[in-house]
Amino acid sequence: MAWPYEWMLGTRYLRATQGRGFLSFISVVSVLGLAIGVAVLIVVLSVMNGFERELKTRILSVTSHATLMGLDGALKDWRADQAQALKMPEVLAAAPYIEAQALLMHGEHTAGTTVRGVQPEQERRAVGLAQHIEGGRIEDLADGGYRIILGDALATALAAHIGDDVVLIAPKGDATPAGIEPRMRRFHVAGIFHSGMYEFDRALALVNLHDAARVYQMGDRVSGLRLALRDPFMAPRLVRNLAVSLGGGYYVSDWTRNHANFFRSIEITKSMLFVILLLVVAVAAFNIVATLVMVVKDKRADIAILRTLGAGPRNVLAIFAIQGTFIGLAGTAAGAALGLTLAANLESLVHGLERLLGTHFLDAKVYFMSDLPAYAQWGDVLRICGVAFALCAVATLYPAWRAAGTQPAEALRHD
Repeated sequence: MAWPYEWMLGTRYLRATQGRGFLSFISVVSVLGLAIGVAVLIVVLSVMNGFERELKTRILSVTSHATLMGLDGALKDWRADQAQALKMPEVLAAAPYIEAQALLMHGEHTAGTTVRGVQPEQERRAVGLAQHIEGGRIEDLADGGYRIILGDALATALAAHIGDDVVLIAPKGDATPAGIEPRMRRFHVAGIFHSGMYEFDRALALVNLHDAARVYQMGDRVSGLRLALRDPFMAPRLVRNLAVSLGGGYYVSDWTRNHANFFRSIEITKSMLFVILLLVVAVAAFNIVATLVMVVKDKRADIAILRTLGAGPRNVLAIFAIQGTFIGLAGTAAGAALGLTLAANLESLVHGLERLLGTHFLDAKVYFMSDLPAYAQWGDVLRICGVAFALCAVATLYPAWRAAGTQPAEALRHD
């Protein structure tokens, strides 16, 4: 048997006919329900993808790709280690640093923070934090100048501005005849940086490497080396190879390990949301069952006439399978188009809604960013559309099978 008449009847039953517009309305509702479910799933996963990509971009723009540290918290012969690291073709820069905890005071305001001692010219090559300084330059951190650059959130907590002086209190004290006195030093605020990552903006201050060494009595030692690599995603392997080439005895870390919890939580959340929201798509897809059952019941006389004219069960099954498939295809395609459109314009929509409601949805203190980025990956879109269409195809089987089993004599008994 040829397919044209099955195709014609399957598509014709989608259109409203006189006295039977309700069935067409139910078909439209099924398409809309499926489209909304697919669109919501695409938008949610796009937001998670955008959040992950934005987080990676911001992390890589303000932090080093890998770090090499001593097991006791300090590197003694760090210049030899730096020279060895720079011999590796994958390493772009290797900057020494000193990192320690401190308490900063400005007037009546105090805040705990991490103080990082850096060499300005090398730090600019190693990480991108130098490009985020406002009202100053990292080169202003001259040796002996005792100048400090604060994160903007930290400066706000201290009520400090460029040109003010802050007092740095080191956690270790000096022994004096009067007892243990805290180690204190006055620093001049030379600049403020804004990285977009609250983790850094609130809890990081930059000073000159030698000034930090004097305050924390490090001598000629440093806490470690910060490495900038050609390929940041090769950081775990490269930093381990470097430690092995130096003879071992080092503690190594990289940006993927330091922020592993962020990315692991994002992946877990994506998987959970996919499963949960897929239930919405499944409910919308199985609405097709109710739609086709109603169509089959309404078309019993038509089915009986087709059977008496020679149509077999397979032909009848194909007619209603085509109808259900069209509903699923239309809903999936409409949902994909709607979801991609919303994902592409989500930031503008959210900002407009925030202005309308006079509120702010994302707190940077919690989510590390104040925007809601969205990035639709074609792999996710294809997976969502494929699963949704497969559910629709499965949903058509029972009504189509029921239509194929219609007996002509039984259907025409009361007609």
